[in-house]
Order: sequence, then structure tokens, then C-alpha cells
Amino acid sequence: MKKTAEFVSPKHPDKICDFIADSILDAYLEVDKESRVAIEVMGGHKLITINGEVSSHGKPDISKLVQNIVGFDYKVIVNIATQSKEIAQGVDKGGAGDQGIMKGYATSETPEYLPLEYVLARDLCKKIYAVYPYDGKTQITIKGSEVLTVVASFQNTKSDELLKLVQEIIKAKEYLINSAGEWTQGGFDADTGLSGRKLVIDDYGPEIPIGGGSLSGKDYTKVDRSGAYMARRIAVDLLGERKAKEVFIKLAYAIGKPAPVMAVAIIDGAEEEITGYDLSPKGIREYLKLDKVKFADTCIWGHFGRGFEWK
Repeated sequence: MKKTAEFVSPKHPDKICDFIADSILDAYLEVDKESRVAIEVMGGHKLITINGEVSSHGKPDISKLVQNIVGFDYKVIVNIATQSKEIAQGVDKGGAGDQGIMKGYATSETPEYLPLEYVLARDLCKKIYAVYPYDGKTQITIKGSEVLTVVASFQNTKSDELLKLVQEIIKAKEYLINSAGEWTQGGFDADTGLSGRKLVIDDYGPEIPIGGGSLSGKDYTKVDRSGAYMARRIAVDLLGERKAKEVFIKLAYAIGKPAPVMAVAIIDGAEEEITGYDLSPKGIREYLKLDKVKFADTCIWGHFGRGFEWK
């Protein structure tokens, strides 16, 4: 069966927005560990818009923070409200900050416990970015362990030079390099970006189902993030304990309630209930040491298989 996965560099517009969202989250948490943050970012063409809800004792200079990332020639619009009292009353009792479904996954086919096509696309993107630190994308198509097609498009590159670099990194039957032509206009100068738009890249690639909730810009009470991290940790734990080939985790929460309404594992096709973990938001924060995480470090190069506490 053929499989394809893509990856984007940290200078891709969507990833810049994720980085801004998580940098704002970090700024609030640095002052107040109990900050409740739900930030969305849209950017492009010299304008950054920050919208969302925050309840915190912290008061960072968000415009300055954003301009330090993208440049002082950008206009920054900040529109942040306080978290809804109706939502807060459930979170105050230790409940989830929203309803939702979170998926976790682990496979034995790579050392990172991630799908092979995803790992290959990510590794290629990282290695190209080390030479050409610009906006760019990679894409890998495989059949079994054989690489069929490699796609790479990076800003400010000469196609023949990029082709040579890619061929040194990965062997394939076909290479499509800067397939629309060489390009120098990238990032926010070429396109708009939006936080939470690269969820499949953030997770496991297109072959694996995901819950669909954005990760970046959210504190631990938003189970879109903390629940997804915990689902991955459980998947990796069970993969090793059961010496399995593949583990899927499914969690689901109701807003204001600490315990999930669903917590099941599918281990090599067999479903069972998850036991032995505190799956409340506070339990997840403690188990994964989320109060010690710099979240801006998590939002580039994918959230999994990078040595974090959630594996």
C-alpha cells in the first residue's frame, strides 16, 4: 500500500502563527502558572491578529512579543477577552475546559514510534532547513519501505543545488524539486498563516486519525492539547509493555468534567479500557510535567517523537 506524508519548515506561515500562539502562552505562564489561555493567531502581509480568551495575573506586552518574532514593520492587532464565567466554573472544579475527542498513536515501525512516511518527510525537512532556513515543504510517498517519490520546495534555493542535497539525504525513484519553479517570496510575504491549521503535521500524518482540536495557544485545561499528549504517552507505554506493533488511543471529555467519558486502547486490533492513569486535566499536567514545558519548543517539527515527557 502506498502512503504519503508532508512536512513544513518553521518559516511556513501557519507554523509561524503556531509559534506566536505558544510564545504568548509561555509569556502568561511565566508569570502565572495557573493562567488559562486560548489564543488564535492569523498573520500575513504585515498584519498579525491575536484573538482569544485569557484569565491570568500575567500582563505581557503582546505586541512587542509578536514584533520580536516577525519584525517591527508589522501591525499587531490584539483582541483578548477574559475566559467565560460559565466555562471557568467547570474548570475551577478541575474539569476539562472543553468537550472533545483526542487520539493517540504509536507504532513499532520506527524508533520514534511514528509512521515511516511521516518520519522521512520530517527528517528531510529538518535537514534541508539546516542548510536553507526559509519557508519550505517536503513530501514523501512510500510503498512498504521503498521511497517512490520525494517532493521538496524551498524558498531561496536553486533547484539543481536543492536536488543534489535531497539526493544525498534520501534515495528515491522520483524527485520533484521546486516543481512550480524556483521562488524567493515566502512566509508572510507570500501567504497568510493561521494557528492550528497544520494539525496532521502536528500529529501523525494523514494515515492516522486525529481528534481535530488545535494544540498551540492552549494551556493544560484545554484537553485538545493535554489529552492529545496523554493519549500519545499511553500509546507508547502500551506499545512497549505489550510488545505490540500498533496502538491507537481514544479519549473523549465533557466540558467541566474531570474524568473522560471514553478512554479506550486498541492494541493490535483488540480494544480494551484504559486503567492505571489519572486522566483528569490536573492529573495529566502533573504526570507529564506540563508546568515545566516551554510550549514554543513543541510547535515546530511536530509534537511527538521528540523527547518530551509525552514521548
